[in-house]
Order: sequence, then structure tokens, then C-alpha cells
Amino acid sequence: MPPEDDHRVTVHLDALLAARGMTLTELANRVGVTVVNLSVLKNGRAKAIRFSTLSKLCAVLDCQPGDLLGYDAP
Repeated sequence: MPPEDDHRVTVHLDALLAARGMTLTELANRVGVTVVNLSVLKNGRAKAIRFSTLSKLCAVLDCQPGDLLGYDAP
């Protein structure tokens, strides 16, 4: 099994924020998550995301989970 840090999941939060004209701070306030936690997610350093947080992000950003997350095949 690969180490925890070795994953190929990518986060497209920057692109979604830019497309919506929204700041990370605004998103954090609307979702109810700290800016620090969203920053960790945005920068690809998150090890996990709760489905409830993913659901809120999708609702606020008007997107599907696949718009927010991707997978880079080896």
C-alpha cells in the first residue's frame, strides 16, 4: 500500500473560485469552514475531506464533486 502522502487526487478549487469571482475568505464564510482548512485543501495538502464539507462546497460553488476533485493517473 502506498504511503498516505502519495496520492494522485488533485483539487481544482482555484479554478472554481476564479470562475465564480469568489475569494477563499468568502467561500470559507459561506461554507462554514476556516480559511486555513480551505487553504490546506486548495494547496493539495489535505489528507481527507468530509462528505458534509464536500457537499457544502459543491452547493456554494454550484458544482459537482468531479468539478472540484480530479485524479491524475500514473
